Amino acid sequence: MKKIFYLIIASSLFIQCEKQEKKDSDNSIQLKDNSNSKNLNVSVLIDLSDRIDPEKNPNPTMEYFQRDTEYIKAIEKGFLDHIKSKKVIQLNDQMQVFFNPEPLDPKMNELTKELKVSFDKNTTKENISLVENKYSSLPLQIYESAIKDKKYVGSDIWEFFKNKAKDYCIKDDHRNVLFILTDGYIYHKDSKFSEGQKTSYLTPELVKSLKLNSSDFKNKIQEKGLGFVKANDDLDNLEVIVLGINPAKGNPFEADIIKEYWENWFKEMKIKNYQIKSADLPSNLEPIILKAISGK
Repeated sequence: MKKIFYLIIASSLFIQCEKQEKKDSDNSIQLKDNSNSKNLNVSVLIDLSDRIDPEKNPNPTMEYFQRDTEYIKAIEKGFLDHIKSKKVIQLNDQMQVFFNPEPLDPKMNELTKELKVSFDKNTTKENISLVENKYSSLPLQIYESAIKDKKYVGSDIWEFFKNKAKDYCIKDDHRNVLFILTDGYIYHKDSKFSEGQKTSYLTPELVKSLKLNSSDFKNKIQEKGLGFVKANDDLDNLEVIVLGINPAKGNPFEADIIKEYWENWFKEMKIKNYQIKSADLPSNLEPIILKAISGK
């Protein structure tokens, strides 16, 4: 009789342990899902150099500043699609626009403040409509103002990665996605320097002086140790999509050289997920933008 009693007790303890293990297992799965955050932190860095000048760099099909504004609309669309796919109580997402350096025009800086938007559990449908309205008009105002003033501030993208990318574009428990709208060349007088054969800048003149005008340009870059000076080494939680690569004419390998510089730079900064796309019509790049934001 005692033997049967002990068997019943042992069986009962085994079942309780099994239930507890299952419960613990379920909790660990839930924690894993929560750690794989579905919150989005989307940033857009705009290169306001003279690449957007329709007089210096005209494009009869579609001006480059117009392409940029359509790229931004596609980014906003992808961001709002993400917002609409979540329950309101789950919202913890934001989107923002940056320049580097900041334009002197206070009006343009005010516009960027308007373009910094965030969503949380208190978000209403009116908030979403407001964002759509802002992103349909304000980016164009920024470009038109820059073109009208003709005070192009250059593109200090190197300094942005060194001093601002981590603080401005990376949030814990978020997917951090940075879009850079640029022709691929980097230059600003306040950040122009070199370390050995590496530089903080890239211009058509530099590419020409390096004689990278043949199909073995990759070997030359590797052998000579060419590239961008590493600006950071702690950006593994940042995804980067570069849009608008627009090489100078005359060198059939120029676009590939620009992309090689950027790819090597990203790898040095531990950026694992990146894409680098040439300037193209927005209708062609929109699917790529939407896919990048969805993460699918």
